[in-house]
Amino acid sequence: MTTILVAGTYDTKGDELAYLAQVIRGQGGDVLTMDVSVLGDPKAPVDITKHQVAEAGGASIAEAVGGEDENLAMQIMGRGAAALAARLQAEGRIQGALVLGGTMGTDLALDLVSALPLGVPKYIVSTVSFSPMLPPERLPADVQMILWAGGLYGLNAICKASLAQAAGAVLGAARAVEPPKPGRLIGMTSFGKTVLRYMVALKPALEARGFEVAVFHATGMGGRAFESLAAEGAFAAVMDFAPQEIGNHLFGSAISAGPERMTAAGRRGIPQLISIGCADLVDLVGWHPLPDRFKDSPFHAHNRLLSSVVLDADQRREVARAMAARLAEAKGPVTLLLPLKGGHEWDREGAPLHDPTAFAAFVAELQAALPPNVTCVTLDAHINDPEFAEAALVALDGWIAEGRI
Repeated sequence: MTTILVAGTYDTKGDELAYLAQVIRGQGGDVLTMDVSVLGDPKAPVDITKHQVAEAGGASIAEAVGGEDENLAMQIMGRGAAALAARLQAEGRIQGALVLGGTMGTDLALDLVSALPLGVPKYIVSTVSFSPMLPPERLPADVQMILWAGGLYGLNAICKASLAQAAGAVLGAARAVEPPKPGRLIGMTSFGKTVLRYMVALKPALEARGFEVAVFHATGMGGRAFESLAAEGAFAAVMDFAPQEIGNHLFGSAISAGPERMTAAGRRGIPQLISIGCADLVDLVGWHPLPDRFKDSPFHAHNRLLSSVVLDADQRREVARAMAARLAEAKGPVTLLLPLKGGHEWDREGAPLHDPTAFAAFVAELQAALPPNVTCVTLDAHINDPEFAEAALVALDGWIAEGRI
């Protein structure tokens, strides 16, 4: 039996939550109910009470109420709901989660679903789905959302359409999903073949060595998924060749993988091959106005959703220092492949974004800032040249021969 955790404030949204459970059960699934209310009590019994949730959050309902601060109260409940959801999933008691709420419930829902590993279906029904008030760093890479349209107070035909879709979607996903399993999996970051091409040569070569290859599109959520899986120990090694999301975060882009980018593999001791793909660019939302700091910067409009601005020499030095600081914390082997003729197709000599002076400043700063635990291999080649992929395979084969992979 596939069991879905259905969480929400059962004191005020009991009818809606009961409808979700009814749809899931009607489709042959099972439900585990969790009440995250603070002030009121549910009309019907639930499997996990608000008292249990508060206790898991390090407090009690009395303390949550007594603080007379609804924000802090919901944070207590969010911590508890997240801890319990993670435990239930680890014990095999739930195969997916569905959380319903307005702004308060959505704030809690983001905590709960973020506690579940990538590959566990997670669905949020919210009055603020897809709203800009939801920070990207709080969104799990595989979360699904649907707008709770017309459902703020009571059931009706409009909101039932959204609720039923959510119930069916999470149940279907839980039945169909093949969660990632640790093993001979290489995690790689990149962009499309118009700008970075190394994966074309590396994927078949790695597969010939018995590895499976997962290539992550480093546009914010892809980097978050990459970091989440690295934190879970899913990779035998990583080829983090497109660290551009570090610059995105440093310079305030909404296209961010968060402040922890390029840290999870190092904390787990996973062998890391690193390079500089697109590290001189910052991706911005294409339909947003350019920030003032980039008004005079060269840029490339990739499409209507995405534009890339070119960093100057000082900004590139800042990225170099940030990369080095992250790599210094690594517990496993780290090799930096440093191609001296460029880090993406648009910065080749003669290409529109070629800036040899700023590139040289970046390379010099990166070499100076690298900590002693990082082996630097300089290449008289471009990142898209065959020599780069060959050097990556040489480094990987060395780790295999040493028994590190």
